[in-house]
Amino acid sequence: MATQTQLGAHDLRALARAFRDALRAHQAHINRLNVYPVPDGDTGTNMALTMESVCAELDVVPADAPLPDVARAIGHGSLMGARGNSGVILSQILRALAEGCRAPALDCGVDGATLASALRAAATAAYGAVLTPVEGTVLTVAREAADAAVAAADAGGGLVEVAEAARAAGHDALSRTPQLLPVLADAGVVDAGGAGFVLLFDAALHVIDGRPLPPAPVVPHEPAGSAPAHVDAPAHGEATAAGPRYEVMFLLDAADDRMDRFKEAWSRLGDSIVVVGGDGLWNCHIHTDDIGGSIEAAIAEGRPHQIRVTDLHEQVEGRHEEPWAPAGDDDHRGGRAAPAQSVRTGVVAVATGDGLQRILRSLGVHEVVAGGQSMNPSTADLLAAVDACPAEQVVLLPNNKNIVPVAEQVVGLSAKQVRVVPTRSVPEAFAALVAYDPDEDVDVNASAMGAAAAGLVAGEVTRAVRDSSSPAGPIRAGDWLGLSRDGIRAVDATLAGAACALLEVLVAPGHEIVTVVEGEGASDADRRAIEAWMTEHRPGVAVEVHRGGQPLYPYLFGIE
Repeated sequence: MATQTQLGAHDLRALARAFRDALRAHQAHINRLNVYPVPDGDTGTNMALTMESVCAELDVVPADAPLPDVARAIGHGSLMGARGNSGVILSQILRALAEGCRAPALDCGVDGATLASALRAAATAAYGAVLTPVEGTVLTVAREAADAAVAAADAGGGLVEVAEAARAAGHDALSRTPQLLPVLADAGVVDAGGAGFVLLFDAALHVIDGRPLPPAPVVPHEPAGSAPAHVDAPAHGEATAAGPRYEVMFLLDAADDRMDRFKEAWSRLGDSIVVVGGDGLWNCHIHTDDIGGSIEAAIAEGRPHQIRVTDLHEQVEGRHEEPWAPAGDDDHRGGRAAPAQSVRTGVVAVATGDGLQRILRSLGVHEVVAGGQSMNPSTADLLAAVDACPAEQVVLLPNNKNIVPVAEQVVGLSAKQVRVVPTRSVPEAFAALVAYDPDEDVDVNASAMGAAAAGLVAGEVTRAVRDSSSPAGPIRAGDWLGLSRDGIRAVDATLAGAACALLEVLVAPGHEIVTVVEGEGASDADRRAIEAWMTEHRPGVAVEVHRGGQPLYPYLFGIE
């Protein structure tokens, strides 16, 4: 194709979709640019989902819409669909870029000088969105890329020269992020948000000059891996293992002139503060220990909605793939049960692994939605399962920290009475289902099941993917890690060793039962070693072993 000198409305659409495709292709690699020593993180996922929202917004814009309308859709889609801290910052960059393409005079197209000016505005907007900017993050990459783009335009460069200059400077800045942030240098990674952002210039050159999008890096197979949280760059990470406990996000309808007062109020409540938007609609993000105060500050200035709260200290971020629907009749993950007799209160649960799904059904679950760690079902998937449940009152067990907010959306969407018991693991669901009574009211069930789940002590075993350190000792790549809701509690070179070390920490006097759920990677020898350790060191505690077949986690523990 001939090199283009301007970007029109059709080209801007193509650029957004190419950027989305590049993020999707590189998603797993970006997710693994994680300073925590496990193969998790969600920066790539959040950026890709933000671009999915942009593309969905573009899909409803008429094909012959002018450039300002296309740009407006990109800005609105990114604001409404921003996911996580990285997605919020990306949305501010995209909105500023789009704003630079909305002037009526640009109906003829965006040239190199206009693109450079828009990139400068985007970098400035990104810094302005963060209360305490930190160098060595995507902010640095965006600023240096914009500076290079402006210099190229000032030297008379056209569209392709501006994009090339931005790309080269962006990659150079990305390579130097570990020099600016010791936490990145210690982990041997570059900033994840910056790695995702530079793909924007590859997408631009793909549209402008027909260059292929960069192939996705080969991501080594990892036998298992998840962690309660991961530590990204300060102030711009998806979660932190220390510091404020909760991530609070919401959209805020508020007048623009009230936002400085809102930001000032938030500055006293937490960190990792990002507030982006304008024209009365704002996307707000904070890490805080004061959930109520953060929301009250918003109520004082306007109307917060679509509120999402994540417990960062207990969070287990998985590698998110495509949405997972309820298991069908022939699905190898367990399938759909035969039609059930109508009951007063039914149960819908989320799980992956044929063994887990069979166990859940045996405990009274009517509909199982395939999903869990690294596989997040959509609101539509959960809603369909609730609608299929043979009851007008339904208890929903998400069984994963990341799925709880999605499950809560179902409450307001279903015509049925739905109550979410916020289970964070399948062992918690097992405990909750012991208290389930299909003939009882949904509120009574939710209360009893929630209390039963809350009384469970949960743990899991995964594998380190790089050298690191932890309160439990030094970590080498390939070591097995025992995790609880408080973080890494055990490190051992063997799976059984890590499992037993974790049980030593978690099983306390007064506990009576340890439920062991074996997943992929567990062996008979490991199970025998665990049972022998329990017999010797916790002789009064019964052990129940179930074959769950769940991926990523060789062992899940539920202790009662």
